Amino acid sequence: MPSPEARAEALVRRFAAAGLTPRKRDRSNHTLIEMKVPDSASHSRQSWQELLTLLGTADWFGLASSPRGLVAWAAVLKNPRPAAKTARGPHRDQP
Repeated sequence: MPSPEARAEALVRRFAAAGLTPRKRDRSNHTLIEMKVPDSASHSRQSWQELLTLLGTADWFGLASSPRGLVAWAAVLKNPRPAAKTARGPHRDQP
């Protein structure tokens, strides 16, 4: 898995390639990427789908609405916890 820094940089590049203007901010435990959602994107189903697909690759994301417009944000943890291992098949103690 890529490092958190590489993931954040990749997200910035992908948002820019989608026609957005991302702004990256370092926080103590995560990197925050924010971008204004153009009015034209809010009227296109394809644009929304692309935006949501990109946002979904972050550790968490959201949308904020204000009188100045809609802002999308994505966060990438700097020190992510390892994913919990899942059990496969029946538990050993089960009959």
